[in-house]
Amino acid sequence: MIDAVNKQGDSRAWGQAVVQACKALRGAIGAGGVTLKEAPDELLAELEELATKLSTFEEIHGKAKALVLGWIPTFIYIADFPELSGHQNLAEYVRRREENQAATEAEKNFAKLAKVSGFDPKEINSLQSDHEKRQTLLSRASALITQEMRRLWKDRKLTVRFSADGPHLDTLVYDENAEYPVEVNLDERSRGFRWFFSFYVTFSADTQGGAASNAVLLLDEPGLYLHARSQEDLLVHFRSDYKNQIIYTTHSPFMIPPDKVEIVRTVNISDKGTEVTKDPSGDARTLFPLQAALGYNLSQTLFVGAANLVVEGVTDFWILSSINDYLRESGKVPLVDKMVLTPAGGAGKVSYMTSLLASQELDVIVLLDDDKAGHEQRDELVKSKVLRETSLLFTSAAFDTAPAEADIEDIIDPTLYAELIEKTYAKELQGKILRLNAKIPRIVKRYEEAFEAVGISFFKSRPAREFMVQMGKDPSKVLTAPSIERFERLIKEVNSRYEKHKAAGRKPFQ
Repeated sequence: MIDAVNKQGDSRAWGQAVVQACKALRGAIGAGGVTLKEAPDELLAELEELATKLSTFEEIHGKAKALVLGWIPTFIYIADFPELSGHQNLAEYVRRREENQAATEAEKNFAKLAKVSGFDPKEINSLQSDHEKRQTLLSRASALITQEMRRLWKDRKLTVRFSADGPHLDTLVYDENAEYPVEVNLDERSRGFRWFFSFYVTFSADTQGGAASNAVLLLDEPGLYLHARSQEDLLVHFRSDYKNQIIYTTHSPFMIPPDKVEIVRTVNISDKGTEVTKDPSGDARTLFPLQAALGYNLSQTLFVGAANLVVEGVTDFWILSSINDYLRESGKVPLVDKMVLTPAGGAGKVSYMTSLLASQELDVIVLLDDDKAGHEQRDELVKSKVLRETSLLFTSAAFDTAPAEADIEDIIDPTLYAELIEKTYAKELQGKILRLNAKIPRIVKRYEEAFEAVGISFFKSRPAREFMVQMGKDPSKVLTAPSIERFERLIKEVNSRYEKHKAAGRKPFQ
């Protein structure tokens, strides 16, 4: 026993020797009919316990290590995404697989395409003489991959078709909405589409029973070759089609989900090194994508809806929004439900705003000032086939007899509009007399000329803002019965144009 305890060397061997010695000692004590007292017995039991732990430490440590390693997920880092070839030699591919040759990267990617599309390359290759069955199998695979790509790729309606000729298989893509829908080999499509197609195929194959089924995906700048709308589609793809945890880096505001901004982490390089934090810290370059994403989302929710009435400027927005609230509260007919007033920021920007909204397949009606600039905008939108002519109207629609020209301010009673100007320009107009030229058809232009004559700059935003304030306090101070009638007529005409627009559909020129 003493020799076992004093033995030097490996702790595991020491423990095993002591355990055996303790067993031998207890056996000898028991054979001699001796009963140990409590203190010596406890000491021997403590020695046995310590020796047992030491002798089994490596085994237990190994099990603990294996358990912890089992908890750690597989991480897959991808900086560059493999591209799929649009042309494949089936006979060569099958031969190399049958000979168990090491698969090339291109062959691995083709195998993933076959898996996701649901066809067997060996079977397709064997049916070179049975064209009907071969085509049936490929048509089914084409329909499957096309359905998925249309669900994910919202940029345009594309069709993917597999075409076999002898031992060769081509992946062809064509745009159904194109004037001439010519089939183009996958290799000749845009880099953005090839990237998206490759990403869908390879990751669907890898995560659905493949090597990446339960892996954490680490992606470096995904969607780099995609435009903004397709980057948003990619985010939807991440959320809806993968159970994997996905961590990615990006500099694009369109790759930041505005409704899940809490999942964003900023990366900042400081004197302390690289710092990753959930707090929005860092310099302007670090925070810009986050700021841009939030700003874009705010602008979308504030001024853009499924149905939009685009007006030229913010003063039109102020006046019409306050009138619309008044009509609704008075039990009169307001704008159709969910129609959002969207100021374009000036007549010159109306076509840009309208094109932007229409391209998002949103319903758009445009209200323009009845002047030269307004007519030019109308002609440009109709000529470029952004909207039908019936989806555009002028403010002169508010009048029983259309004036030569009209702004939104002309619908307000001229006397009350004069009072708005006197109140908002009381300080500047003190001691000055304004002389309005009655030959100028639009009231804003009359005041601009009169103000210029007395050396004062006129901003129509002042009376427009005051009009909005008074509408909230006491509408009777800024509205007369004839002006209410005119506003009602205009709102009804907007609603009528909207109903015609809905009946015609969102794609009026196809």
